[in-house]
Amino acid sequence: MSTAVLSVGSNVGDRLAHLQECVRGLGPAVRAVSPVYSTVPWGGVEQDDFLNAVLLVDDPTADAHEWLRRAQQQEREAQRTRGIRWGPRTLDVDIIDVAGLHGDSDDLTLPHPRAHQRAFVLVPWHDVAPDAVLPGHGAVADLVAGLPATERDGVRRRDDLSLGTP
Repeated sequence: MSTAVLSVGSNVGDRLAHLQECVRGLGPAVRAVSPVYSTVPWGGVEQDDFLNAVLLVDDPTADAHEWLRRAQQQEREAQRTRGIRWGPRTLDVDIIDVAGLHGDSDDLTLPHPRAHQRAFVLVPWHDVAPDAVLPGHGAVADLVAGLPATERDGVRRRDDLSLGTP
């Protein structure tokens, strides 16, 4: 069985619809969906705020590169373009963890190399899986608690928005 943690975000166009379509596109593999968060952009590029969430997915036939293929397919369907690094995008799907694997290839590093620094990943992940552990970094709850207040304050839960339930 291959379980994975995916971080999804959008700040171009109908942000909520892009995230909802991603959940639908991943279909029955989606096991849990975090609340939606409004987040300030990360990376220093001037742009609109993101909507972010974390998805827990599971498929016994999927390995790490299959999750990457599926993530990139969802981005293509949302007409994502890759221009400016950390710039605006219709849909961003990051592979955070796949079954606790550690690895580095040309196109995928696991666990995600910057996830432990990103409130927009850690806060929703903690909501959907309070006992989660980021391999090599520790309990997600401890990572959230260790973030600077300015990082945590930039992540605001949006209970008025939903991606639906799996």
